[in-house]
Amino acid sequence: MAVVGQGSEEAGTGLLPGLPAQGGSAGRGQEEGGAGPTGSSERGLTVVAGEWEVGPRKEGLGASSLPWKSLASLISGWLLADGEDDDDQDQGGTEGSGQLVLQKKRLGKAGTIRKASQRKWPTAGVVCPQCSLRPRVHSALLQKGGTIVHRGPVPPGGGTRPTAQPWLTLRPLCCAFQNMPNVRDHDASVYLRLQGDALSVGGYETNPIFWEEVSDKFAFGLFDLDWDVFTQHIEGAINRVPVLEKTGVKSTVCGPESFTPDHKPLMGEAPELRGFFLGCGFNSAGMMLGGGCGQELAHWIVHGRPEKDMYSYDIRRFHHLLTDHRRWIRERSHESYAKNYSVVFPHDEPLAGRNMRTDPLHEELLAQGCVFQERQGWERPGWFTPKGTAPVLRYDYYGAYGNRMHEDHAYGRLLGDDYTFDFPPHHDVIKKECLACRGAAAVFNMSYFGKFYLVGLDARKAADWLFSADVSRPPGSTVYTCMLNHRGGTESDLTVSRLAPGPQASALAPAFEGDGYYLAVGGAVAQHNWSHISTVLQDQKFRCQLIDSSEDLGLISIQGPASRAILQEVLDADLSDEAFPFSTHKLVRASGHLVRAMRLSFVGELGWELHVPKPACVPVYRAVMAAGTKHGLVNAGYRAIDSLSIEKGYRHWHADLRPDDSPLEAGLAFTCKLKSAVPFLGREALEKQRAEGLRRRLVCFTVDEKVPMFGLEAIWRNGQVVGHVRRADFGFAVDKTLAYGYIRDPSGQSVSLDFVKSGDYALERMGVAYPARAHLKSPFDPDNKRVKGIY
Repeated sequence: MAVVGQGSEEAGTGLLPGLPAQGGSAGRGQEEGGAGPTGSSERGLTVVAGEWEVGPRKEGLGASSLPWKSLASLISGWLLADGEDDDDQDQGGTEGSGQLVLQKKRLGKAGTIRKASQRKWPTAGVVCPQCSLRPRVHSALLQKGGTIVHRGPVPPGGGTRPTAQPWLTLRPLCCAFQNMPNVRDHDASVYLRLQGDALSVGGYETNPIFWEEVSDKFAFGLFDLDWDVFTQHIEGAINRVPVLEKTGVKSTVCGPESFTPDHKPLMGEAPELRGFFLGCGFNSAGMMLGGGCGQELAHWIVHGRPEKDMYSYDIRRFHHLLTDHRRWIRERSHESYAKNYSVVFPHDEPLAGRNMRTDPLHEELLAQGCVFQERQGWERPGWFTPKGTAPVLRYDYYGAYGNRMHEDHAYGRLLGDDYTFDFPPHHDVIKKECLACRGAAAVFNMSYFGKFYLVGLDARKAADWLFSADVSRPPGSTVYTCMLNHRGGTESDLTVSRLAPGPQASALAPAFEGDGYYLAVGGAVAQHNWSHISTVLQDQKFRCQLIDSSEDLGLISIQGPASRAILQEVLDADLSDEAFPFSTHKLVRASGHLVRAMRLSFVGELGWELHVPKPACVPVYRAVMAAGTKHGLVNAGYRAIDSLSIEKGYRHWHADLRPDDSPLEAGLAFTCKLKSAVPFLGREALEKQRAEGLRRRLVCFTVDEKVPMFGLEAIWRNGQVVGHVRRADFGFAVDKTLAYGYIRDPSGQSVSLDFVKSGDYALERMGVAYPARAHLKSPFDPDNKRVKGIY
């Protein structure tokens, strides 16, 4: 976590009242700071930075002739008061006279403002002739040269405490901001917040100041505002509210703020130290998130897990290879700050901290047009462009800190095409990948997957307790299963393969006696899985070992009707149904290299996964591609996997399957060994849920109209909202939009299958309701024939 920016969340003092919480928006907007009364001058711009005051040197220069973009010049060059000498002499006026008494001092170097003396302001007997408000309520009168100008009082002492972000407190021409709503401009990355009769302006720049060495004695302090950094927000603010060009600056606030690598807080139990909990890194959203996060953190501490799904905030999401890497933290935290107000598009990808974790096939696929995605530091294939290579370039900090900004590069252009809530231009490219998999075969590089071994004296006891399905089958079997928490919520879905013991360690299995299991989990959530398993092993005092081989093995998946014919030319094993049935695995040789082959599918087709030692990944991949040439084999990425898997009805953890969803609600009862007497974590909660009936149920929907959906769309049933979409994508084989979401009965009763079938449904996207059809089974291959090789 890097400390960047100039903001914090504390309330101000004096004329800076406490800051209310900020609401959410379509982008990453966070909390705007509020502040109290400000002032402006009809004939002279008055600028007050905290307890610092400056004004224009020329008596006749009006505020309207001094645009805000000239503020840096003003700060760095003008005098504090009229006159030519630099002596510290008062220039007329007395306390209580209604005149501000200034000292004449030249400003020092750019960005530095010297302190001016301050006088008390009238508290009674003076009102504004334009609005009749008393000075403590709105403004005081300053008689200067016979001209009435409006200006707010400067509190004696002038100090403030840290606030949400660096901001200016402005005094408009009288009453100009009255009834103005709070404004957040995502294009200009600025906010304008009204509080009382004051307007606060702030923003998120691309060149925030890193606090390199945080003092352990620093608390509730402030920094001097760096005008060279802040002035860039002024043009955007004026563009949104033009009257600001004629408005003076009353005060500024500047304090530290923490931003995390993925723009989400750090919460929960530290994986390195049991019993040590975090609640920090709120990315300038502490006031907005504090109440709910505080409640969940309290439940977390007392009960071991939060009530709601908090995975996105859980500190355990980060792998130690990333948290120990200074460059990754610095780059990603900077981008979190710089894109704080950027609209979050469904398929956006970070440009910072890239190429941190690459598998052996990275360069091979890059040369073939792979457009990569980033997941927890890993570069994984997203899709393949036919227009040449698209490498991810070194992070340019968006042109800040003397870096030259990448103005035109292939990856940036292709990523820009995804900045839409419609189908992107490469929608048809992804379609070709999907239909090739359905009609012939596709190869997927899934090497970023987490790959763990669970071995030891108590490995079988641990497996029985950890996994909801019965995984204690003969060696050579592979089982799809879930891991649950004590409430019956799903902490993971994964495959577990039973291993045969052996005294000799290899790249494909450690040496062990007794029972051993090979676990394959999604790479983006691998650290979460590792932490969950480790915690359970420690709590239950199981005598076994968990070994991480994620970096040592690649994973190449070949899927489609032609996969058997292709692999039969590469592997030295019989791939017939009788010799190699579904959900089994074997050690075989691929083009001379020993690999672990598993007959599995994440896309609903006949297929195998090859788990390959790192040095053998490239030769095995090339052998597969050579054998597949005559069969129409193509490269495909995770954009295709997302579409193919939802079309088949397979779940994605943390999309349609989360820690607050039970396998029974998600239609995964077949993964739970409830018919046996074997205890497992979460069993009691599932038995209770089954006895009481399901209060919600995951349902598949199809929409005939070709409209993109991404999740969070409202689900309507018979004119009532009964839930929202968790996950959606376009299915190219069924030629429809598919969506999955949990629905409830508004009456509070159990959600039966008859309730699901009897409703009239619609999915609402951006205010438009599209008729939808509910399905109890996937509309694609509902009889599950294709994974069995039946076409």
